[in-house]
Amino acid sequence: MTYRGVLQKMQTELTSPIQYYLVFEDSFLNVNQLLGKEIEIQFEGFQCLNCGKQKKIFRQGFCYDCFMSSPAVGDWIMKPELSTAHLDVEDRDLDYEKRVQLQPHIVYLALSSEVKVGVTRKTQVPTRWIDQGAIQAVPIVEVPNRYLAGITEVALKNHFADKTSWQKMLKNDVLITDLQEERKKTFNWIPKEVQQYFPEEAMLYNLEFPVLQYPKKVSTLNLDKTPLYTGKITGIKGQYLLFEDGTVFNIRSNEGYVVKINV
Repeated sequence: MTYRGVLQKMQTELTSPIQYYLVFEDSFLNVNQLLGKEIEIQFEGFQCLNCGKQKKIFRQGFCYDCFMSSPAVGDWIMKPELSTAHLDVEDRDLDYEKRVQLQPHIVYLALSSEVKVGVTRKTQVPTRWIDQGAIQAVPIVEVPNRYLAGITEVALKNHFADKTSWQKMLKNDVLITDLQEERKKTFNWIPKEVQQYFPEEAMLYNLEFPVLQYPKKVSTLNLDKTPLYTGKITGIKGQYLLFEDGTVFNIRSNEGYVVKINV
């Protein structure tokens, strides 16, 4: 069977194990059903996720012009501490920035390779942790806007990593740590104005990924260099497809690519 469309990050469902779906304009594919099966991925072109034009993707599924102008990819996305909507100060589009920044945000600890600190909108729990390939996560605080989450993350970067080692995550090379104990330490490290949002207890999330076999070494599939690839899927973790030969394919970093998938 053939599926064709523009890649966007896989949609997920929190079950045990997590369910993954590739959603295209006219169809969708439950990727879990492909475990142990061989598939073919063929690169056919580009389509910007913002303007819809068939222009080369620059970053995050956007063409260059859209990436430089869209409020959806402003600097405050990657650096929440740069958020200014709470001050009524515009970056690219104040209405958009208010909708996104002025809502509850979670600062959390997650375990995907080692303990990392991160920020996500409350509405993105637990999706954010699934996308990172975290096997466990625990919220630290829930704050009313993105700026407060950002300055909390900056303070905690002095004590925890803020990025996942994707190679270790995909090989399931995880430094097992008691996240609840680590969370308790954070109260004295977070900004004074955020301490009021720190609850004594928080729920620990456990996440199980559909993986038959973890690779010992990983090699990234680059569609620009390898426009046609065939391999047997042995797992799905984060936003990656894992193949029997050690190839890994990051769906998220290939958003905006038009592909044909034969299964």
